[in-house]
Amino acid sequence: MAVRVQTEDFDVGAEMAAMRHGNPKIGAIASFVGVVRDLNEGADVAEMTLEHYPGMTEKALEKIVGEARARWDIYDALVVHRVGTLKPTDQIVLVVVASGHRGEAFQACEFLMDYLKTRAPFWKKEKTPEGGRWVDARTADDAAADRWS
Repeated sequence: MAVRVQTEDFDVGAEMAAMRHGNPKIGAIASFVGVVRDLNEGADVAEMTLEHYPGMTEKALEKIVGEARARWDIYDALVVHRVGTLKPTDQIVLVVVASGHRGEAFQACEFLMDYLKTRAPFWKKEKTPEGGRWVDARTADDAAADRWS
């Protein structure tokens, strides 16, 4: 189980290959990649800046991964979240889960993303033609996370 917060991009294929390398028990790998959009809430987005508190953020991500591991029979999980200034089409987040069966992998991956969207301490600021604006939490994200309670 690993979490990383970094400015550098990540290679999805390499991360998935590294996770399953040498473990013949893995029968399923589910993944999610979040990408910066060029439009949000009707406004053009030129870039997004993600901020966090080093140390605190990693601990929060580790706790979320631990919750997933306690709920599902998974062999491994990886969360990579980028910070800094990103442009449209840049990758923001990677979640990869390995398990013996697809059901656990899919559910744990979805749980991790729902909790990352609502409980991970990141702050997002978008640059639009009208200026900068902080991205507020979405009710739909809260509702998605609530279903795991």
